[in-house]
Amino acid sequence: MRKGIEGGAYRPLNDEDITKIHETAMRVFEDVGVQVNSERALKLFSENNCQVDFPSQTVKMPRELVMEFIGRAPNEVILCGKDSTHDIVLGGKKVHMGTGGTALYVVDTDTGKKRPSTLEDVKNIARLVDALENIHFFMLSVYPNDLPTKDIDVNRFGTGLNFTQKHVMGGVYTLDGVRNVIKMAEMISGSPDRLRERPIISMVTCGVSPFKMDEHYSDLTMCVAEAGIPVVTPAEPLCGATAPVTLAANLVVLNVDSLMGVILTQLVNPGTPVLYGCVSSLVDMRDMKYLSGAIEMGLLNAGAAQLARFYDLPHYTTAGMSDSKTNDAQAGYESALTGLLVALAGANYIHDAAGFLEFCLSASYEKYVIDNEIIGMIMRAVEGIKVTEETLAFDLIKKVGPGGHFVASPHTRRHMRKEQYRPMLSDRENREKWEEMGSLTASDRARKKVFSILDGPEQRYIPKKVRKKIVEEIPGISSEIM
Repeated sequence: MRKGIEGGAYRPLNDEDITKIHETAMRVFEDVGVQVNSERALKLFSENNCQVDFPSQTVKMPRELVMEFIGRAPNEVILCGKDSTHDIVLGGKKVHMGTGGTALYVVDTDTGKKRPSTLEDVKNIARLVDALENIHFFMLSVYPNDLPTKDIDVNRFGTGLNFTQKHVMGGVYTLDGVRNVIKMAEMISGSPDRLRERPIISMVTCGVSPFKMDEHYSDLTMCVAEAGIPVVTPAEPLCGATAPVTLAANLVVLNVDSLMGVILTQLVNPGTPVLYGCVSSLVDMRDMKYLSGAIEMGLLNAGAAQLARFYDLPHYTTAGMSDSKTNDAQAGYESALTGLLVALAGANYIHDAAGFLEFCLSASYEKYVIDNEIIGMIMRAVEGIKVTEETLAFDLIKKVGPGGHFVASPHTRRHMRKEQYRPMLSDRENREKWEEMGSLTASDRARKKVFSILDGPEQRYIPKKVRKKIVEEIPGISSEIM
């Protein structure tokens, strides 16, 4: 089990800040309300003593009720892989980082040009994630444009479950898709009970900022919650567009929208494993386009990690994307800086941390490899400096004395691999050696790594007998990914 390294050393908000954001959010619940566009959800809020104005579809509730509903949600959620070595524990300040979704394009490894993503890309990215050790989970990253909408859910999840051992999370599009994905996961797990004991899938449904619950996604949320499958309903308020331009006000909007999703799951099925979801960002005020690599995005999502802990909820957030169109210096510094801020803040499930370029529109095979390296370095930073009698090494220092060296010391051999992160991709040769090896850039080396993984034999993790049953019983599933 991957218990996660404890973060939380970075705190962009102090305790007074958090209290002020909370108090303002409670005032929104009481005085402004949230528009709920699902008739079933409106009835559910009404039956649970909320103030519901049916003509305007607005729900208000006192802060005491808000906190009561939130208190029903678990403070820890375990998302499972095919075996326990890939389980991740979400809660407190435990940090995990992985892929995100859902991009509509990929940057082709052969041509370097953007093209619509396909189901084959879902498979290839799953295989990459399976091989890259620092990527902790697989969030379904791209949209298979070659499939009809009704077949998207089962084929994306089926591909992920078949080609990686890591936990699979994904956005969902149809009610039938949700039900069939759950049925498929039950078949893979061995039984419905076994799936709930060890959830190998989790799902994402979306809210609409500010203060609006979409009918379709509310119904999807309720469907997932009824089934007892882990779910997140992330909010994405954008500074200057769907939230006020100030970061503090964005966090107020985010807080209300995310908590509203948590509350809905608990009204449907108390104890549903749910994550406090944040994908806050901002827009470029010159032309109002969405930005994914801005440093303020890191600040917002780091602050959201603190808010989630205030409510004692596991936290889903975003970091590590870039607005660059290629794997250049901009892609590197934007991904590293936002990822580092959010991880150091102790966010639990940091998605989008691998693979994305161009405002989250495009996935890059090479960037998965580059981000695997960045994540490894970030997690080493989160780990921090361990100070014990052993690591202080006074006895060794005294023995070696002035002018000595520590190269041959058993202490060096014991600790060198744990103390220093050993990069897979970075070049640390001198210039002459680097030139002898072809003067390859990081992107060149990443491309070679991509080919070495994808040119290798395919590993399928669903047993053949179960794959055959899935093809026979799950509507719309492609036999090619089974």
